[in-house]
Amino acid sequence: MEVPRLGHGISSPTSPCENMIKNLSLEAIQVCDREGHKSQNSGIAEMEELPVPQNIKINNITCDSFKISWDMDPKSKERITHYFIDLNKKENKNSNKFKHKDVPTKLVAKAVPLPMTVRGHWFLSPRTEYTVAVQTASKQSDGDYAVSEWSEIIEFCTADYSPVHLTQLLEKAEVIAGRMLKFSLFYRNQHKEYFDEARVQQGNKMMPSVKDNSGSHGSPISGKLEGIFFSCNTEFNTGKAPQDSPYGRYRFEVQAEVLFNQKTNLYFGDLYCMYTAYHYVILVLAPSGSPGDEFCKQRLPQLNIADNKFLTCTEEDGRLVFHHAQDVILEVIYTDPLDLSLGTVAEISGHQLRSLSTVNAKKDPSCKICNISVGR
Repeated sequence: MEVPRLGHGISSPTSPCENMIKNLSLEAIQVCDREGHKSQNSGIAEMEELPVPQNIKINNITCDSFKISWDMDPKSKERITHYFIDLNKKENKNSNKFKHKDVPTKLVAKAVPLPMTVRGHWFLSPRTEYTVAVQTASKQSDGDYAVSEWSEIIEFCTADYSPVHLTQLLEKAEVIAGRMLKFSLFYRNQHKEYFDEARVQQGNKMMPSVKDNSGSHGSPISGKLEGIFFSCNTEFNTGKAPQDSPYGRYRFEVQAEVLFNQKTNLYFGDLYCMYTAYHYVILVLAPSGSPGDEFCKQRLPQLNIADNKFLTCTEEDGRLVFHHAQDVILEVIYTDPLDLSLGTVAEISGHQLRSLSTVNAKKDPSCKICNISVGR
């Protein structure tokens, strides 16, 4: 496949050319309208009867690639030298009208046997809806192209990060994790009303809820995995949990062995930052054989609970000992309901620092520490 580029003189099937390319003089570009009519100096030859791609199929979709194929008259294949592929992000009705729109991506590919793989992290992002349409083209001796009409427009959505991509994130996180500090408690901050509702309406239990969209856009757990968020980071000078929290003035504390033991599996979920110097690592604690455990086994890298760079549980002198990484902020998701009677709830003495909340936090796409080359 040739290096993808903006198709000079190729109209979009989804928008007029003048809406695609603004602030350029007409003398600098050659245009054609979306009905396929060419300007006199368009660089595209008079239309020959090239076959319009029919019955387009998209499959083998990953977070940054897909395979495309279509039906075509076999008699015309010898005349076709190139394919023009028009790829656009599907319009979001709730998008910011004042934000610059993404430039449609026109891919020019040599006419290789189908299905053809389209790959590129610079124009494909994970978990994103796209539209695609295709033209067939025949390059003429003078360098111009004869083209077919555009095919029908097909919609598809790219996939989440695969375990391979998450392993790349894991390896990046391991580099910055730092030394391990001992801890003994997991804690969760919320408003008083949250704990009142758990006692009265949920049988004294905190119930799992669907993870929000914070972190990497391609994370397979966002919007899918159900769990309860906990923290475990301690202050290096006191060995205790910090007294400030973004999430509420009431804190549930539970002994670490209640959530983390030999009957618990540990998974790496994500690495991200919010335009800051410090980074967050999302880990998942799932009781062995639980629905959360089965979900994670298919999607996330599993960690050795006694030997990893982030969160460990080891046995010393007949008791469990726990350590967490010092240089990253751990967000731990526990996938089962948890009874409040297993811990204590008390008001913290510090402040509620709402500005530090990571609820639906967007990952910095420019950070070289926590991004991989398969979209954000």
